[in-house]
Amino acid sequence: MSRNIAIIGASGGIGSAFVELLSKDQQNTLYTFSRSPQNRSFTRGNVTSASIDYNNEESIYEAAETSGPLDLVIVATGFLHNHTIMPERSLHELSTEKFEKNFLINTIGPALIAKHFLPKMNKKQRSVFAILSARVGSISDNRLGGWYSYRASKAAVNMLIRTASIEVARKAPNTIVVGLHPGTVNSQLSQPFQRNVKPEKLFTAEYSVKKLMGVIQNLNTNDSGKIFAWDGKQIES
Repeated sequence: MSRNIAIIGASGGIGSAFVELLSKDQQNTLYTFSRSPQNRSFTRGNVTSASIDYNNEESIYEAAETSGPLDLVIVATGFLHNHTIMPERSLHELSTEKFEKNFLINTIGPALIAKHFLPKMNKKQRSVFAILSARVGSISDNRLGGWYSYRASKAAVNMLIRTASIEVARKAPNTIVVGLHPGTVNSQLSQPFQRNVKPEKLFTAEYSVKKLMGVIQNLNTNDSGKIFAWDGKQIES
């Protein structure tokens, strides 16, 4: 069965791995979007690439207008650190800048993407809108503390997923809205924090994406609004 697929954040490690895997099936038509130049050359004829500015709602709207009806949307954007911002270890490290950066990319960006891409989902058959979240966004699972702004932004996007799923169920009951936790992937995002990760729990992007696709394929409408880890287990909020 042919599928129309949009991948937002296609230049990142996980996003590009999704493109690589899904574009192998020539029945799929992929629309890939990223802010920076994509770090792989997607030359397959079933891939159309375009730029997007997550800080500009008009840019998100224009991206959504180029694709659809969509059977699968994957929002693979995310922020944890850069050369000036690192996750907080204690309250005294909190700052407006850190919260603004985390919420802009991890919460507000996906919210605006949902605003413009969810109406483009295929309403005639099962479709999936998935946002990459994180286990650390679970309030009930938080036993270590720290990482205030990142945790808060991921908890907020989890609430967005739940809230959007309720509205979508009324308008497009065949559409499933979920959050996905990819595990700890060996990437620039996780590089400074890999020291305490067991080797068997440090995944390649390709492995994580393969597992996540297995989760996506097994979803049903009763799963809408939930958060799932790479192994298919539900993560409580």
